[in-house]
Amino acid sequence: MKNQFAKDIEEGLNKNPKSLSSKYFYDEVGSSLFSEIMKLPEYYLTNSEFEIFQKQSLEIIKALNLKKVETFELIELGAGDGYKTIELLKVLEAESFSYKYIPIDISQKALDQINHNIKEQLPHLEIAHRKGDYFNILKKLNESSYPKVILFLGSNIGNMNDTIASSFLMNLSNNLSKGDKLILGADLMKSKEIVLPAYNDKQGVTRAFNLNLLNRINREFDADFDLEKFEHAPEYDEVDGVAKSSIQSNVDQTVHLKKLDLKVEFESGESIHTEISRKYNDEIINKISFHSGLKIMDKFLDSKNYFADYILEKQS
Repeated sequence: MKNQFAKDIEEGLNKNPKSLSSKYFYDEVGSSLFSEIMKLPEYYLTNSEFEIFQKQSLEIIKALNLKKVETFELIELGAGDGYKTIELLKVLEAESFSYKYIPIDISQKALDQINHNIKEQLPHLEIAHRKGDYFNILKKLNESSYPKVILFLGSNIGNMNDTIASSFLMNLSNNLSKGDKLILGADLMKSKEIVLPAYNDKQGVTRAFNLNLLNRINREFDADFDLEKFEHAPEYDEVDGVAKSSIQSNVDQTVHLKKLDLKVEFESGESIHTEISRKYNDEIINKISFHSGLKIMDKFLDSKNYFADYILEKQS
């Protein structure tokens, strides 16, 4: 029986234009390369949002209008290594708030990493991590009577087009109660001189990250993608605020995926679309959250106005 990856490869490479989901970037090699990307000087997103939490966590907590005498659940979707969240947790601890921290991730490795990082800096904090799909776990958590604050950071919302992002926020809202909050990290619209280098660094780490997807297909499906015949091809439209990543064929060629009994023809210049990274402003956030019952209550910016963490509240 073919796994989902195999099915998605067959479907995506037979499309016109061709596409592959960015979720398949993250095998062990890809995850390691992405960790390197987040440390690159060109990749401003991580440092910009980290600055917000490092310098404004107390103001964020005040804006959430939390009561110290009332326990709440702090639920993080796709927690990663917890690098930014730890800054918020430090202030919650210092201010003696009563809460349960619940990171959710589909990757056990990510949960192990955040558990390790938090134990190093906040050894007395108990972590109630959950492995699995966001919404399945949120549905179970919503059975509790505790108020909830959801974290969805890193502009992960930007990997969805606006229609999917709107559906995502509706689904999220359906698992919340009136007054629950969402902290939504969003990369802001800005010039291509700032955005494009974040997806095309001088050291070539992002190139290696994207082309590793072809390496993964070679390994798992006995394929013969020749990485020398493909190139990482990012682009960014300042008007619509969408960065796109593609893998482009440099020549006319045929690739064989032996385990799938699949031959894929490429023309020179033809691309495999892999990822979008949407950039935002208040108008776009209002648009994608309009039908969800979530309303913007506050916004926190880094010192360069590159990134925003929005606080949205469930209205009814």
